[in-house]
Amino acid sequence: MRPALPAPVGIGGINLLPLFVGIFCLLWSSAFAVAKLTLLYAPPLLLLSARFLIAGIVMTGVLLLRRGAWPIGRRDLLLFAALGLVNNAIYLGLNYAAMTSISAGLSAIISSSNPVLTALLAATFLHERITWRKAAGLALGVGGVVFIVESRIGGGADHPIGIVLAIGGLISLVTGTILFKRVAPNGQLWVGNAVQNLTAGVAVLPLALAFEHVSDVVPSWYLFAGLAYSALLVSVFGYLLWFYLLRVCGATSASAYHFLMPPLGLMFGWLFIGEHVELSDLLGIVPVGFSIYLVTRSGFPQRALVEPLFLRRLKGHCPDQVRCISRSRCPPP
Repeated sequence: MRPALPAPVGIGGINLLPLFVGIFCLLWSSAFAVAKLTLLYAPPLLLLSARFLIAGIVMTGVLLLRRGAWPIGRRDLLLFAALGLVNNAIYLGLNYAAMTSISAGLSAIISSSNPVLTALLAATFLHERITWRKAAGLALGVGGVVFIVESRIGGGADHPIGIVLAIGGLISLVTGTILFKRVAPNGQLWVGNAVQNLTAGVAVLPLALAFEHVSDVVPSWYLFAGLAYSALLVSVFGYLLWFYLLRVCGATSASAYHFLMPPLGLMFGWLFIGEHVELSDLLGIVPVGFSIYLVTRSGFPQRALVEPLFLRRLKGHCPDQVRCISRSRCPPP
């Protein structure tokens, strides 16, 4: 298991971590509404397989242009492939199927329960300490999410089967999060993300061709734009930022930002596809927002800066390779 990385010194001492967190949250939460929109024009599995393959091929093409940029062993290759099945194929496959019968906002809300399951499993398998602040924050987050979900189910707008599928996707993503921290695959995140997307695309495509029909795809500008956004921005850069936050912050603290998905998911659902936002949804956001502060206040790196280009090319981050802000906080080699 690899501990959270020490915060590397960035160029000019500029702290870019808040920017990374903001971009990640915007990309991740907007993906729900974009997926809901594109599902109007294509079946879920065909849409997902195209998204994964486009992202994987683009990332592989970039690697081929950078000759010699494949510093990954067989073990790490297999680990990233397994993570691609859990983090991409199963997680998004269940979520896309769920969004055919539930709203994009509710899908984002269910996924925001990620920090709770992650914290419980991280305490068991990763030995991450749960302080009273984290416990209180997780409880507030659960309360806010349950309040919103209960009100939306009571209104009859979302199908129970879709909710079950979304919960299954949540469990898959949490499992992938714990596995990523537990097995600690080495290698560049760009290479690992390319492997995950290609593996997921190859795994989903046969199922898509077996159970869905290409004739059901309706060519549309909305379809192509949404597919490009999901593949090139979310699958490429959104997942890169997610794995970077996991490496730097630890599983519990990084996952706490999924509590931001309800307000952002509801906002994008209203903005892109005109989904109605209830007053109860807004009320449930209040404890969710405060929960993020409590969870990330303890255990979050005091200073995490962008890595210079020459540091990103290193295979690992140990005290002999990277000048840390405080060597006393660096993990042993």
